[in-house]
Amino acid sequence: MVINEVISTLEELAPTAYAEDFDNVGLLVGDKTAEVSGILVTLDTLEETVDEAIQNNCNLIVSFHPIIFKGLKKITGKTYVERVVLKAIKNDIAIYAIHTALDNSFKGVNHQICEEIGLVNRQVLVPQLQTIKKLVAHVPHKNVEAVRDALFKAGAGSIGNYDNCSFNILGKGTFKANEQANPTLGEIGKLHTEEETQLQLTYPKHIESKVLKALFKTHPYEEVAYEITTLENKNQQIGIGMLGELPESESEHEFLERIKKTFQLKVIRHSKLLNKKIKKVAVLGGSGAFAIPQAKALQADIYITADLKYHDFYQAENELVLADIGHYESEQYTKNLLHSYLTKKIRNFAIVLSQKSTNPIQYS
Repeated sequence: MVINEVISTLEELAPTAYAEDFDNVGLLVGDKTAEVSGILVTLDTLEETVDEAIQNNCNLIVSFHPIIFKGLKKITGKTYVERVVLKAIKNDIAIYAIHTALDNSFKGVNHQICEEIGLVNRQVLVPQLQTIKKLVAHVPHKNVEAVRDALFKAGAGSIGNYDNCSFNILGKGTFKANEQANPTLGEIGKLHTEEETQLQLTYPKHIESKVLKALFKTHPYEEVAYEITTLENKNQQIGIGMLGELPESESEHEFLERIKKTFQLKVIRHSKLLNKKIKKVAVLGGSGAFAIPQAKALQADIYITADLKYHDFYQAENELVLADIGHYESEQYTKNLLHSYLTKKIRNFAIVLSQKSTNPIQYS
């Protein structure tokens, strides 16, 4: 198996098309055509992480956070980022980062937090916009079934719990081929009218190339008449953060003590307790101050996230409890998620879970 095949497997879980614009995801270092000897899964890639990969005969590091976030103008070993890149290149080790692509996956970072807490009835906290595309294609009536089936197989026409969804309108198409054309139907220089079906299907944006390939392969025309639009509909399968419910309500103190134990915390920074039961819980791994309004709008009793600043806590406004459990702490189980996923998908070489803590923050 080559590195690119591993990347394709990871893209099934978290397509990079849904990573945030500011992010740097994908293969950051290495040759995608290289044979894989082993995979090391980690939260961050540091020099000691590369050493761990070497010790375990792993030539691919799958990292949650990207080691290269901003552009590098020099690679001289002056900074820890440059040293990691140099060491990886010297030892033929590739580095793949998944970061916000996994944040926005329904089975990603926040799914894992919900698993650890035991939340049910989950939904995306902040759905990502403009992830749904709509294809409109005009197909000769006698060919529409074959084209539609090919589009379904490519993944188009799936909406929530339904698949094979399409809308079909019968009509007449007209065209006249010029001297350079090679028409499937009609004659050069003559106006032709054909019974056609306007076929309409939606699909998630990350499979667009696959959908168009299916359309062009099965459509009989030399020039395929089609159009693509981006919809504003919300996709509840793609987005950051999650909202879920506890099977049974808990007191604030009881719940916070359980969170401390689950995430191995010495302390939780939180806003004023409201002396009410906790039932509905919002979570967002990593920096999540931006989603406080969404947590409030969805009437969460508590919002668990990280990197809240002094004034962020004022936004609680006695509507919910804001709890900052730490950046590393909130994402610590992400590498376990990736390791478990890859272990189930790939069985012909070692997939190693990093044993190193990469938390840069220490407590005394």
